[in-house]
Amino acid sequence: MTPSARPLAPLRRAEFIALIAMLFASIALSVDAMLPAMPLIAEQLSPEAPNRAQLIIGIFILGMGIGTLFTGPLSDAWGRKPVIIGGAVIYCLASLACFFANSLELMLLARLFQGLGAAAPRTVAIALVRDQYRGREMAQIMSYAMMIFTMVPAMAPMLGMAVMSVTDWHVIFLIYVLFGLTSILWLGLRQPETNPAGNRKPLSIASLVAAGREMAKHRISWLSILLQSLIISALFSTILSIQQIFEQHFGFGDSFPFWFCGIAVVAGSGSVLNARLVMRLGMRRMIVTTLSVVFTLSLLHLALQWGQVFTGTAEFAVYLIWQVTIFGMMGLTMGNLNALAMEPLGRIAGFASSVISASSTVLSVLIAMPIGQAFNGTPVPLIFGATLCTGVALLLSRALAK
Repeated sequence: MTPSARPLAPLRRAEFIALIAMLFASIALSVDAMLPAMPLIAEQLSPEAPNRAQLIIGIFILGMGIGTLFTGPLSDAWGRKPVIIGGAVIYCLASLACFFANSLELMLLARLFQGLGAAAPRTVAIALVRDQYRGREMAQIMSYAMMIFTMVPAMAPMLGMAVMSVTDWHVIFLIYVLFGLTSILWLGLRQPETNPAGNRKPLSIASLVAAGREMAKHRISWLSILLQSLIISALFSTILSIQQIFEQHFGFGDSFPFWFCGIAVVAGSGSVLNARLVMRLGMRRMIVTTLSVVFTLSLLHLALQWGQVFTGTAEFAVYLIWQVTIFGMMGLTMGNLNALAMEPLGRIAGFASSVISASSTVLSVLIAMPIGQAFNGTPVPLIFGATLCTGVALLLSRALAK
């Protein structure tokens, strides 16, 4: 056997976590780096209906959700690495198409395919973790990866603003190409295949139906899908309208990337906290406690907004605190929910991760986009929508312990 043909050695834990975080990060970068460009996108591509610019974000997430449904089963049949690399190639090509798009319709079409391609790294990365870790240890690995991943959405808007300060906003899409190529090289050269040929399952309708039936037997799986949908919808609806709220309601459009960075960095402590506490308190308790706190704070914030109790600096401070809880909720719940859902599904890890991710993403987009389009110059529609989502999630989370 030649040196070039030798199997790759398993990555050390720290490098594996960093790689998983980068695979996750393509999603956050593709969404958050666009936020500073939203006013220009609205002005240049949709001047008659500025809220339609939000579709640049929403359609990408929708494409990601649809693509997620296929990438897991494909990775079960073909292996994890080929599917991730193939998706990253589609992502890079679609990013180039976005760069050359000169209308909102072409941009949305290219963003749809960009989301389809980005689905592979995001979804199959979860299967990579499940192939090597179990239970609370998997939740801990996911939490550490989410902690690193949090730095990307924190810095992405500033990256977008930096690009716009020296050139056209379309160049942001070239950054996506560079990021995608880097992830392909890292994965290809360093990460061993975790689904070897002997373990693969031929792709067929019968096998997919059988896997679906096996998954349906586990209540925790579909309950996790519902909870993730509601939690993610609160975050997605926030991302869709956050730039408009900062610019139009608070008058902080120019400094928005820095405020966004601060929110993301502080909220990133949620993943650190979860990684420290989940081994002692358990995944279910972490989920229920987090949702209880976020729902209570959201309901209080909604009451303060409706009553116009605070204005000016005080109102902005309350809004910032609330935003930290919405972003932080992800780090305290998503890794736990994924680990709970995947624990009994090791034999169909790729299929299961696809169904869970696809269903929760598509459902969350369908919930979040109407909330974003309801933006009326104030944070009230967003706060109301997030309160409703977290309230229903809290009710459902009580079933986790049963």
